Amino acid sequence: MAGKTQTSTPKAKPRRTAVKKAKPIVTEAAPVPTVSIRQRKPIFGAGTWLAVLLLVALIGFTVYLNREKEKTALETVTPASETTYIFAEDGSISSIEIKPSDGETVKVVRNAENAWAIEMPFEAEANQGLVEAAAAQVSALQVISPINAGKPEIFGLDKPAYIITIEFSGGKKHTLEVGDATPTNSGYYVRVNKDKMLVTDLSGIDSLVQLGFFPPYLNTPTPTALPPTLTPVPATEAVSTPVP
Repeated sequence: MAGKTQTSTPKAKPRRTAVKKAKPIVTEAAPVPTVSIRQRKPIFGAGTWLAVLLLVALIGFTVYLNREKEKTALETVTPASETTYIFAEDGSISSIEIKPSDGETVKVVRNAENAWAIEMPFEAEANQGLVEAAAAQVSALQVISPINAGKPEIFGLDKPAYIITIEFSGGKKHTLEVGDATPTNSGYYVRVNKDKMLVTDLSGIDSLVQLGFFPPYLNTPTPTALPPTLTPVPATEAVSTPVP
């Protein structure tokens, strides 16, 4: 017998299954919450700062104006090169009148005997020495510095503190308006006859002003006692008494 030939069927190879690599899982990071910081409210508002700036500007402007005023006053004053007197060639003085902006006017005049007498505020005999000293001060008033430009109000001459009127024997008459003292307190700003402005010495004006404050009475005037007034007594009527 012929042997049976056995055919062997080849075994099927096991299939290789491809192992897929797992993809890495990427996790998105959660967004970090942002904390909003509130802006701080300013202590001072815009309106307050604006008011402060305006106040500072106003103060600065006021200081600037004052400095310009002083600068203008000093620039317009020119020192005199020579000694010049205000009333040098007008003759001897016959009357002096001091009129303050607030107070009584005092006036002294030479009478017919060529002696000084007080005419205002009321007529009285004058102390000759005091009036002569004041008259000498008038004649000695110097022009320290002429004022070439500037408004009278800068020097206090728009409303003068005193108006001094001086008459001379030759018939001339002058007015002297006294304004402010100079910044160095060495003189006064004055205006002669409402025209020429200048700086004159301090002592002369002060002597004239004192004459106005304290009139040079020879004797201190005392009030005169009025005569007593008689009070009429009413007459009593006679009463007739009947005779019994």
